[in-house]
Amino acid sequence: MGRGARTRRARTMLLPNILLTGTPGVGKTTLGKELASRSGLKYINVGDLAREGELYDGYDEEYDCPILDEDRVVDELENQMSEGGVIVDYHGCDFFPERWFHIVFVLKTDNSVLYKRLETRGYNEKKLKDNIQCEIFQVLHEEALASYKEEIVHQLPSNTPEDLEDNINQILKWIEQWVKDHSS
Repeated sequence: MGRGARTRRARTMLLPNILLTGTPGVGKTTLGKELASRSGLKYINVGDLAREGELYDGYDEEYDCPILDEDRVVDELENQMSEGGVIVDYHGCDFFPERWFHIVFVLKTDNSVLYKRLETRGYNEKKLKDNIQCEIFQVLHEEALASYKEEIVHQLPSNTPEDLEDNINQILKWIEQWVKDHSS
């Protein structure tokens, strides 16, 4: 009986899994990469993962982008997520298993700031307009609240370099507290 308890304890996650979500252009990638470099957690950009593994299910002509094969993405990430210590960055969240994440951060950006960021990326007019509307109506915040326990979903402002620094510090404190609370 003692061995089983030891085995179970050995499988306990030592580091939390974090989801960064929000409309394209809100700063998820910048925040995720900086957090990973300062925390030691592994950073995964789902868009990059899909591109590298060709995890697509067709192409959306209207938005001029590939369609993500969500099931294949989940299969691809399952082992890493069960090990813990992963920061996942994606502009959608309703297809990830709820059990994966200990906390979810939805980044929010003022529309004028977001418009400039997306325009710089060369988004076509429809894609630009739809993403701004997505932000206005807080579609991704609603999606996160519908997909995860309300108490783990947090919105963060993401307009300025100061916001970025504040968000990094706030999340690093949260990680430190989580590790303290979960070490035995």
